Amino acid sequence: MSSPNPTPETPETPETPETPVQAAGCVLWRRSPVDGELEVCLVHRPKYDDWSHPKGKLKRGEDPLAGALREVAEETGYGAAPGTGLPTLEYEANGRPKQVRYWAAEAVSGTFTPNDEVDRLLWLPPSSARTRLTQPRDRDLVDALLTALHRA
Repeated sequence: MSSPNPTPETPETPETPETPVQAAGCVLWRRSPVDGELEVCLVHRPKYDDWSHPKGKLKRGEDPLAGALREVAEETGYGAAPGTGLPTLEYEANGRPKQVRYWAAEAVSGTFTPNDEVDRLLWLPPSSARTRLTQPRDRDLVDALLTALHRA
């Protein structure tokens, strides 16, 4: 028998305009095949004409880390080994609150193929990635990645 007052975590709770959209992504990184230096992956989304970290909305009931890795694979073509959690970003998108959980993730295999959602991908040194990112809030994630990798 279901509870007459479901908690916000239960599937029976209807979504409202105030319910945050749940999303997840990764700050994808690798060592350069040329010089071994750290590179950060950025994707270009033609729909928004922006550069960002790979991310996307979670499917109903999807584990956030699983969703983050799924989005990385879909948007970049790369499989990734997840690392430490990074800051969660909260902001408004299309008139609704949005919450995006992030993880550091090392690219382990794959190749990029342009698609409708992502038409370009760049591997950049962290300083160049910070400059190229469209949203200032995404720049803090590069700093968080550097901190996490330094601790590892």
